[in-house]
Amino acid sequence: MAFGVYVHIPYCIQRCTYCDFATYEQSKILPPDQYVQLLFEEIRQKHRYYQPQKLDTLYFGGGTPSLIPAHLIVAVIKELGRYGYTTGPDTEITIEINPATVDKDKLKMYIDHGVNRFSVGAQTFDDRLLKMVHREHSAKQTLETLDLLRAHNLNFSFDILFALPSQTLDGLKNDVRIAVEQGAKHISPYCLTVPEGHPLSKGRALEEEQVDMFDFIADELTGRGFQQYEISNFSLPGYESRHNMLYWVDQPYWSLGLSSHSYSKESQWGTRYWNLNSIGEYKKQILDFQGQEFTSPAAHLPGAQVEQLEMHQALTDFCHTSMRLMRGLNERELQEKFPVAVYHQISSIMNKLIGNGWVQSQNNHWSLTRDGLVISNKVFQELTFLKEDV
Repeated sequence: MAFGVYVHIPYCIQRCTYCDFATYEQSKILPPDQYVQLLFEEIRQKHRYYQPQKLDTLYFGGGTPSLIPAHLIVAVIKELGRYGYTTGPDTEITIEINPATVDKDKLKMYIDHGVNRFSVGAQTFDDRLLKMVHREHSAKQTLETLDLLRAHNLNFSFDILFALPSQTLDGLKNDVRIAVEQGAKHISPYCLTVPEGHPLSKGRALEEEQVDMFDFIADELTGRGFQQYEISNFSLPGYESRHNMLYWVDQPYWSLGLSSHSYSKESQWGTRYWNLNSIGEYKKQILDFQGQEFTSPAAHLPGAQVEQLEMHQALTDFCHTSMRLMRGLNERELQEKFPVAVYHQISSIMNKLIGNGWVQSQNNHWSLTRDGLVISNKVFQELTFLKEDV
């Protein structure tokens, strides 16, 4: 069984107009060293939730983790190691970085302490669009950051945002071309998602054009040797995000920090638990239990922050995350995890979806077809279960 740790670093230079993550502008939150002390205390309180072990993955996300001093990132790696959650050369250690927030010294400290994967929040190489969404960096700064990463022959990935107001297909083609030519091993295209009435909801490509944009990205990347291994993720062979795969293949993970969500297998169908998303409330809760250690989230956290899954919830999660992957849902794993009646129920649903042309069956896996990818939400709706359904 694989196991990974996620660490949330909620510091940003400026809030992007489309962002709904639990993050703060750096001047409106605790100093970074005080936040990291809260992470240390959280590790102390929760380290018995899981069996201490060598980590398969460790992921620093945000926010912009590269915004805080590098020695604090290193300190978290060491603190986890003190409690038996060690890392080694085969641990995938990822840090999200923004252009112009990393220099040679900071990069050297990361590398010296095992960080071996860098997720670059480039979004686009169009300066006009960057300003529109309140990104502080420029395309020139992105290229300078990539020069630095490439000089050390590092593994880095890109996020590309599409369907921005006034963004054209030609502009998107330019973004994809530059990302590939700059040496990205992994690219995650995200369609801008904002509510109706949001300032960025005006002037966007129509839904049909958004589909064309994604089709272009998929065709362009696969033509250049990338494989689409998940709905929104493409990589060169062997460069898939091992940490994100934990989420999609029903493996446990421990998440630390503000608003982070975790998953353990301590109960029959799994337990999900999460931290509060207000920095003041998060700090208070951590300090209220200062010096204590607990063996499970149910014995530690209020009921509003813990959910012991029932079978229908676990089945919904299992189906949704499996079907996000291009390899799809493994029939054998479904049979091992759930009663035989559930397997027959899912088989019946899948046969209907195959008839619609949305799902295919190959090598004992059910997976989305190209048409199914476009309307994946409808597929997931068919695979969403209430208590009385199973």
